Amino acid sequence: MKMKPLGIISGTVFLQGKGIFADLREEEVETRFGRALVYRSADIVFIPRHGKDPHRHILPHLVNHQANLQAMKDLGVREIVGVNSTGSLKRRLKPGMLVIPDDYLMPTAGPSIVRDRPVHITPVLDAEARRRWLDTARDCGIAVIDGGIYWQTTGPRLETRAEIAMISQFADLVGMTMASEAIVSQELEIPYASLCSVDNYAHGLVGDKGATMEKILQCALRNTETILRILTHYLTAS
Repeated sequence: MKMKPLGIISGTVFLQGKGIFADLREEEVETRFGRALVYRSADIVFIPRHGKDPHRHILPHLVNHQANLQAMKDLGVREIVGVNSTGSLKRRLKPGMLVIPDDYLMPTAGPSIVRDRPVHITPVLDAEARRRWLDTARDCGIAVIDGGIYWQTTGPRLETRAEIAMISQFADLVGMTMASEAIVSQELEIPYASLCSVDNYAHGLVGDKGATMEKILQCALRNTETILRILTHYLTAS
């Protein structure tokens, strides 16, 4: 029996055209929430959350998570891994590290597919999906941090030093997309886990200068090959 495809969503860590992503066919999928850009094969359904042009990003607050995740559901994925670029809120989490978080905070209202019926999920990151990704990384001999709390901000701006000083008391990583994906995936009953690339220290954590997008992208690029190794091994071992 043919296994259902694996769903992968990535953004700042740019995976298009590399390795297992080289021969995917591009298509647009119409959903009840709008159109989603999808690259796929029999084994993979891949969505670049910020679009296909690295010079014209769909900004974080404009990503249509409902359409992206509904497209994944309609195409029958078995689970989803989100590859997320993050800022470190702890000095021990250095740029270049990889983290598989086990919880998240999102104080602002997030996206939802719920429209006409009461649905109250208890938000979680899927434990089995997390375990599979941890095991896969370790099988590859790649060090990953097991656990951490992700705090989602709205974007598109980065955070102030005062904001980082506050949220670092409660979380380990900061980003702009993962919690939204996790919420909608769970509403659609798709297991979801995140593999976070630590691409910068958050504003004020080390020195007075905040991160620039250029520096964040440079670090994300350095982690691309490592993340590709994990994803490739996961597919071949499944």
